[in-house]
Amino acid sequence: MNLVIVESPAKAKTINKYLGENYKVLASYGHIRDLPSKNGSVDPNNDFKMLWEVDSFSKKYLKEITDAAKESSKIILATDPDREGEAIAWHVKEFLKEKKLLKDKQVERVVFNEITKKAVTNGIENPRQIEPLLVDAYMARRALDYLVGFNISPILWTKLPGSKSAGRVQSVALKLITEREHEIELFNPKEFWTLNIKFNDKNNKYLIASLFQLNSNKIEKFTFKEKNEINEAINQLKSKKFLISDISTKTVSRNPQGPFTTSSLQQVSSSKLGFGASRTMQIAQRLYQGIDIEGETIGLITYMRTDGTQLSSEAISSFRNYINKEFGNNYLPKEAINYAGKKAKNAQEAHEAIRPTDILRSPIKMKKYLSADQSKLYDLIWSRALSSQMEAAKFDRNTISIHSEDKGTICKTSGSVIKFDGFLKIYKSEIKKDENENILPEMSKGNIDINEFLDEQHFTQPPPRYSEATLVKKLEELGIGRPSTYASIISVITTRGYAETINKRFHPTDRGKLISAFLEKLFAKYVDYNFTAGLENQLDNITSGKEVWTKVLSEFWKDFNENVTLVKEKRTREVLDLLNDSLGSLIFERDKDGNIDRKCKLCENGNLSLKNSFRGGAFIGCSNYPECKFTRPLSKVKAAQQIQLAEPKFIGKHDNGNDIFLKNGRFGPYLQFEIVKETTDKEKKTKRKKRKKEENENIKNVSIPKGIPIDSINLDKAKFLCSLPKNLGINPSNEKEIFLNSGRFGPYLKCESKSASLDNAEDIFSIGLNRAITMIAEAKPGRISSKIIKDLGEHPDDKKPVRVMKGQYGPYIKYKSLNATIPEEKDPTEINMEEALILIEKRREYDKNKKRKKK
Repeated sequence: MNLVIVESPAKAKTINKYLGENYKVLASYGHIRDLPSKNGSVDPNNDFKMLWEVDSFSKKYLKEITDAAKESSKIILATDPDREGEAIAWHVKEFLKEKKLLKDKQVERVVFNEITKKAVTNGIENPRQIEPLLVDAYMARRALDYLVGFNISPILWTKLPGSKSAGRVQSVALKLITEREHEIELFNPKEFWTLNIKFNDKNNKYLIASLFQLNSNKIEKFTFKEKNEINEAINQLKSKKFLISDISTKTVSRNPQGPFTTSSLQQVSSSKLGFGASRTMQIAQRLYQGIDIEGETIGLITYMRTDGTQLSSEAISSFRNYINKEFGNNYLPKEAINYAGKKAKNAQEAHEAIRPTDILRSPIKMKKYLSADQSKLYDLIWSRALSSQMEAAKFDRNTISIHSEDKGTICKTSGSVIKFDGFLKIYKSEIKKDENENILPEMSKGNIDINEFLDEQHFTQPPPRYSEATLVKKLEELGIGRPSTYASIISVITTRGYAETINKRFHPTDRGKLISAFLEKLFAKYVDYNFTAGLENQLDNITSGKEVWTKVLSEFWKDFNENVTLVKEKRTREVLDLLNDSLGSLIFERDKDGNIDRKCKLCENGNLSLKNSFRGGAFIGCSNYPECKFTRPLSKVKAAQQIQLAEPKFIGKHDNGNDIFLKNGRFGPYLQFEIVKETTDKEKKTKRKKRKKEENENIKNVSIPKGIPIDSINLDKAKFLCSLPKNLGINPSNEKEIFLNSGRFGPYLKCESKSASLDNAEDIFSIGLNRAITMIAEAKPGRISSKIIKDLGEHPDDKKPVRVMKGQYGPYIKYKSLNATIPEEKDPTEINMEEALILIEKRREYDKNKKRKKK
């Protein structure tokens, strides 16, 4: 018998169907060993020797593997074709070697880029040995992450109570988010004006043109800084006569983009589908591992962790045949388009780009076999891959130039019309705003009259906060992290409370700002972008044999260890004083002379300083505490809101005649008003005895959803929020009512067992029935209980439900009477069934050990 070992039970199930009776396929359920969470797991003084430990969950599946290995003549390690896959294969081999189960047995390593019968068979027929350089690269990364985490995190716990941990790459990503927030906080908007002119010709046809040049001076962004300057320009233009001097047309081509890499898939999936990086990778993994189609499990896409942009010659040939047959020869380039020239810098560059395993399996044909999210992502991958081998799109770009008679003033207008859609035939989402058809009227050269001046005031905008897509793009540009790690980086930052996502944008929390400032001040070298990118390149060079992994670690450890020792010697107050200076104008106000003002506004003789609490995190407090108890949030914006709401703010009268007040509470701003209840004479007599209690019962508090500025709350908005839940109308699909409401996690729609969150909190004031029907139709059913975060499905052993739940002390997995805690670094919304089963088994093992100790 031949034993085949893969990392995933879903993958094992698919492959098992492709191989004959002589093969037994078992899953390791991911990594079987890891570094124990304690000091000494990596020994820098002993050539970075690592102590590996088999976790309790893996023991159950390793027993199954070891039992099968005893009966096998050949052991085939068929884990994923990347560095992590190589590491899992190496760990399994080392474990079996320690158990002395490899004697007289043939051990082979096989890889395949897609899970189809042809690819799996080809992989089995072309085995190789474990690649030691890939294992070395894994060892270096794992050791580095351990050394950074287990040396910086304890310092954070003692110097900044309440902090959780710091990671090698996560800390640099957090720095990007906090630096962008600082840019926004310090941003000073500038006023500028633009001027467009509406012209009419003799046939009364009109066009709108932009002022390009005035009196031989080119118009720049800040040419007109205020209204007076615009008025002066308009007066000058009124005295001029204009004519159309040139009408030009040129054809502009737009080439298709290459098929997806891991990074580009995450970015486009985020911007087009609204999927987070973790969600994208989980859906892609399922598409890769196999979908049940007419009783056969088939992998629909190639391996989804790749930096390669090239396609196999076989795939290109099938794509070209499909294009020619379905769309015609006009859409087929004379030669295949090669994207292999853009090389990635890491170990996965030899892999193909992400593509469908069979182009004939179109999204329309596959839709009935896929969930809504799987269908959307498969459509995106299929369309991008196929369109990459299609002809360029062509646009006719028309430009009309208008000159004054003295030729010193020029106006221009342009419009584009699609002449040939090319690859946009199937990849329409790539049409840009300026490429939408903007047809200019047919005009001829000659005189033209001014009809109207269209002046508009603008203000410069701060740089936008990072979304998941733009953060991934920035990390990739800087060469920090690798695409296969971006999802976990983002998940860790949010689950540890260092940043929160509001309207799909990252906002650093006060604790996140504090930790980032701490690392920037005391570990500046190790959160430097260039240093981190250089270290990533060194780690990649281990894969190619240009660097020795122990040498890279040794060079890193020498300076890093000295840095850690110096920081450990600093007192907590000394650290906070350093951060006072570092954060400066970002957390303190300035006086009229521009100097930082740290004088306490309450007692007037104390100094404001950065303080930290275990539960609440960072805040600003007075040096005269406890005599002076002045505190405010770290953020000046939040502080301004708090000061603004120090006293209740009267908003106006409710429809019932009672006052509505805007107040600030422990959990943020809220509206408060009194409910009017109709009562009988008998009830009135009873209520007189319990008047105080009844008064409290008649008061209603309504939270302001996150993302809605409190200074935007007027009477209309207040009345609307106080009227929730609101019936938007009837859902035609089930004849049930759709309700709009706001809860702990923001505004949402509800219709029977389906609910859908509003990504933009401001949409609560404008959403109508049509959009609500669409959102409910796309929402997943099953969220019957408000405590259920996610329904994972049935347990494979007994078909009992497995759910992700929201609990008082954090999210957890619920299976029968067993509750398994979800680790802080895991995003509960991204947990899948395989991860849940691991957590359930770990909980079972923990409970067994606890019972043994009691005995």
